[in-house]
Amino acid sequence: MKKILFTLLILTFSTVNLIAENEVKRIYEGKEDSKITILLYESLTCSHCAKFHSDIYPDLKKNFIDKGFVKLEYRNFPLDLAAFNAAKAAHCKISNGEEILHFLYKNQSEWVKGETIEGLNSNLEKILKSKNFGIDYNKCINNKNIEDFVLEDRIEGVKKYNVSATPTLIINGKKFEKSLTYKNLKKTLEKLL
Repeated sequence: MKKILFTLLILTFSTVNLIAENEVKRIYEGKEDSKITILLYESLTCSHCAKFHSDIYPDLKKNFIDKGFVKLEYRNFPLDLAAFNAAKAAHCKISNGEEILHFLYKNQSEWVKGETIEGLNSNLEKILKSKNFGIDYNKCINNKNIEDFVLEDRIEGVKKYNVSATPTLIINGKKFEKSLTYKNLKKTLEKLL
């Protein structure tokens, strides 16, 4: 009887670990219960998205995210196969997905170059290895669960929020329609506080 219970316990534990390993986590920054939630639909090969990360994000983080007012959820809206693979790599490691996103935007000119998708993938793999994020690149981009997760974000963006370009911000369920500057974003956020 003890042997049967032990076997069942091992099988249950193995199944729980398998589920946890295959679960894809949402990448976000800020407090879970923040008053304002921003969904940021973006593509990792989009130069306007990289500009958002360099020009707007630092002030947004300092003045709203770090103070607990805003939760920023990253949503995938890949515009091409290279962005799709980069998004899959970012979701591959639960603990530092936002770090990978910021790194890829900061270094976009290093890896978003080449004549073929093979060249772009090779650049992406090299740059990720150079930072040693501890991910298995090929395993990440071939992970069906992550692939489905990334595609579902894009489908939801189109169907639910009519997203057609990147970056697109959805603030507390409403599409941000103004010109995307920190000044405009700040005014909108302050009205919601």
